[in-house]
Amino acid sequence: MKHFLTLNDFTKDEILEILDLAIKIKKELKNGEIKQRMKDKSLAMIFEKSSTRTRVSFEVGMTQLGGHALFLSSRDTQLGRGEPLKDTAIVISRMVDMVMIRTYKQKDIEEFASYSNVPVINGLTDEFHPVQLMADYMTMIEHGKNKNPKVAYVGDGNNMAHSWLMLASKLGFELRVATPKGYEVDSVILDQAMQNAKKSGAKIVILNDPKEAVEGCDIVTTDTWASMGQEDEKAQRERDFQGYIVDNKLMKLAKKDAIFLHCLPAYRGQEVSKEVLEGAQSVVFDEAENRLHAQKGIMIWLDKHKEV
Repeated sequence: MKHFLTLNDFTKDEILEILDLAIKIKKELKNGEIKQRMKDKSLAMIFEKSSTRTRVSFEVGMTQLGGHALFLSSRDTQLGRGEPLKDTAIVISRMVDMVMIRTYKQKDIEEFASYSNVPVINGLTDEFHPVQLMADYMTMIEHGKNKNPKVAYVGDGNNMAHSWLMLASKLGFELRVATPKGYEVDSVILDQAMQNAKKSGAKIVILNDPKEAVEGCDIVTTDTWASMGQEDEKAQRERDFQGYIVDNKLMKLAKKDAIFLHCLPAYRGQEVSKEVLEGAQSVVFDEAENRLHAQKGIMIWLDKHKEV
């Protein structure tokens, strides 16, 4: 069974194949063509972490494909009352055609997938956010930034940083990650990315200086300093991340035609200034819309390859 749990599970060709499909689907939709490629199929969406974009994009995407999406929060399932993941996975996967999970621990989604009879999609965990990176790279393609790009990630060494490491190391482009000391990326995930880079030719640079990271880059990206579950650390993180705001001064170090990406929600005046987020170089709302199309590509591809 082929699942979508981390980009490390996919080859470069597979990632680009999914994105080609997503771009095709988007063009069809814009032309008024809605092809029900998953007619009468069902998607269970399990949310232990709340979301705006993840829920709307998967639910609308499945509807446009002719299927049905079922929203399940921790209050709506026996998981919230302590039912083993194994039992939930076996039961739900006998009733639906696909499952999307947005949760905390990567090991939980991997355990769920190991018992599932249908494809499982990672809608976000503390370690990875692979569906977001598919939308990000799709946006890069649309804006002509996918030819040997240099990407600068500035901020927390979190699930977004980890997912950028996986994407860059698989596709073979240059990625510079700048984090404050003490907030670096996970060493095991970094080692994994470095091993991939030996095969793909990717250049991965780990820094503590955002200026050095952004210098001459084609893409600048960041994320919130305090992710879900870290709210009690917010004040400390705001102090520790001083100097890591992506503002006009920092963006001027990138190429003149560089674009700015952010997975949203964005906190103006913290990780990014209002001027950058809402400025001419920002493509964050193209990026947000592309969650819909990229995820449709993922679902169709997984449905086609579920017996592989």
